[in-house]
Amino acid sequence: MRFMGIIPQLVVNSIIAGAIYSMIALGFNMIYGATKFFNLAHGVMAAVGGYVVFFLTHSFGLSVWISVVIGVLAAGGFGVLTDVLVYQPLRRRQASQLILLVASLGVFTVLQALIAMIFTSQFKTLSIGNGVQQTYNLFGGIITTTQIVLVLCAVGCTMGLLILLNKTRFGRAIKAVSDDEEVARIVGINTDRIVRWLFFIGSAISGLGGILVGYDTGIEPTMGLALLLGGVVGSIIGGIGTIGGAFVGSFLLGFIENFGIWHISGEWKSAIAYTVLILFLIFRPRGILKK
Repeated sequence: MRFMGIIPQLVVNSIIAGAIYSMIALGFNMIYGATKFFNLAHGVMAAVGGYVVFFLTHSFGLSVWISVVIGVLAAGGFGVLTDVLVYQPLRRRQASQLILLVASLGVFTVLQALIAMIFTSQFKTLSIGNGVQQTYNLFGGIITTTQIVLVLCAVGCTMGLLILLNKTRFGRAIKAVSDDEEVARIVGINTDRIVRWLFFIGSAISGLGGILVGYDTGIEPTMGLALLLGGVVGSIIGGIGTIGGAFVGSFLLGFIENFGIWHISGEWKSAIAYTVLILFLIFRPRGILKK
C-alpha cells in the first residue's frame, strides 16, 4: 500500500520539476540556436521576473495579474538589454564562443549581485490573497493551483513556440538565422533584430518561469543558477537547439531526478542529473531529438 501511495506523488513531482526546467530550457534553446553560445545569464532572468513582481505587489500594491505581465515584459527587456550592450558588440567583433560564454557569466554575476543589493539575500515569498493555495488530488498525488498553472504554461509555451517556428514567416527567419547567420544576412534578413526578438521571447519565458516558481516555493537572488543548470541539462538531454528537445529533455530529467532519489537522500538529486548528463554527452551528445 505504501508503494502504491508514493508513486502518484513521485509522478506529480516529476511533472512539476519538468515544467519548471522546460520554462528555462525553451528560451535557452531558442537563444542558443541563433547565437551558438551558452548564455549563462539566461537563468538570472527568472529571478528578474520574480523580483519585479515582488516589488510591484509589495511596494505599489498592484494586482497579481498586472504585476505578472510587467514582470514577464521586464525579464524580456533585460534579456534584450544584455544582448544590445554586451553580446551584440562582441558578435560584431567576431568574438569566440568562449568569450561570449565568459561575458554571459559576468552578466549573470552582476545582475545577481544587483538583485541581492536591492532586495537583500533573504528568502522572499510571492503570495495570492491569504497565501493559502488550494490543493487537488491527482490520482493520489497532491498538486497546488500554482503548480497546475506552471505545467499548463510549460505546455502552452512549447506549443506556441512550435507554431511560431513552423507556421509563420518570422519563424522561417529564425530558422534561417539558426542555420547560417551570414547567409541569412546576405539574403536580406535583419539578423540583429531577429536575435533581439529571440532574447526577448526567451528571457520573457524564463521570467514567467521564475514568477511561477516564486508563487510556488519563493524567490531568492541565487535561484537563477539552479534553474539554469536544470534547464541546460534538460536541453542537452533532449537535443540542444530544439524546442521539442527542450520540452522532452526537461520532463525526462524531472522524472529521472525524482524517481532516482526514491530510496536515497534528496541531496543526491543533482548528482543523478549530472550523471545522466555525462552519459548522454558520451553516448548520445546530440540528445534525444536531432536538430
